[in-house]
Amino acid sequence: MRHSTALRSVAVAALIVAGVGTSGCRWFRGDSAGYRDSAQSRPLEVPPDLDRPDTEGAIRIPSGEVGQPVTRSSMSAPAAGTGTGFTVAGERDAVFGKVGDALAATPGVTIASKAQLLGTYDVNYEGSDFLVRITKVDAGVYVSAVDPRGMPASSAAATKLIAALKNRLGG
Repeated sequence: MRHSTALRSVAVAALIVAGVGTSGCRWFRGDSAGYRDSAQSRPLEVPPDLDRPDTEGAIRIPSGEVGQPVTRSSMSAPAAGTGTGFTVAGERDAVFGKVGDALAATPGVTIASKAQLLGTYDVNYEGSDFLVRITKVDAGVYVSAVDPRGMPASSAAATKLIAALKNRLGG
């Protein structure tokens, strides 16, 4: 009988502990108004100058006739005297072939690759790597040297090669 009384005591104690454990500590919970007005629960306030992106200068309208689309083929050649390009009369694909022949005939030029669709030759000349780019413009076809960053190549080798191509193509 002692054994069953001890078992009952343990069972009652376990039920009490289970009841308190599942009650979610309601005894300790109170209505705390301090959390209701905390900074984390207030809506975010954005300063007036930061609620919209700055759109000033976002759209640059090109000069030209109103309503006429600006396309790559309607662009004019860069200003003369840059030393990195020249204009040749003719069609782009025909000039691309002539530039390839002129590059192959120039001593010291190594053509790493060519892309007729893009109008570029990847060349090495006198230790410099750059692109020879052929672009259709209003006045014909513009042949230029471009460095790996996409900027006009200003190295001595690029300037010398463009001058040689200009002499061969009559630009």
